[in-house]
Amino acid sequence: QVQLVESGGGLVQPGGSLTLSCAVSGTIFSINYMGWYRPAPGKERELVALILSDNRTHYADSVKGRFTIARDNAKNTMYLQMSGLKPEDTAVYYCNLHQGSSDYWGQGTQVTVSS
Repeated sequence: QVQLVESGGGLVQPGGSLTLSCAVSGTIFSINYMGWYRPAPGKERELVALILSDNRTHYADSVKGRFTIARDNAKNTMYLQMSGLKPEDTAVYYCNLHQGSSDYWGQGTQVTVSS
């Protein structure tokens, strides 16, 4: 039914920028919220950024001021704009969509920050 496909990951130098995309396909009537997650020590996944149906956003303290989450409804795509990247940001980033009682995940895209 609903499928999420991440793209845009890659290798960047510290201080660089990168934008991730999450393409959504399938039958979707309404979206409660969407977000980006990444693995973290002691956690299966930690929330990086979240955007609600009313466009309110939330960010992890570690990425505030550096990352921006946005959506393009016409293209059925969600974005994560990253700047001032640090080696600690290296991770597989996952796209998540929550609709009603359903939860959907993408397969992830690798981001590596290294010189």
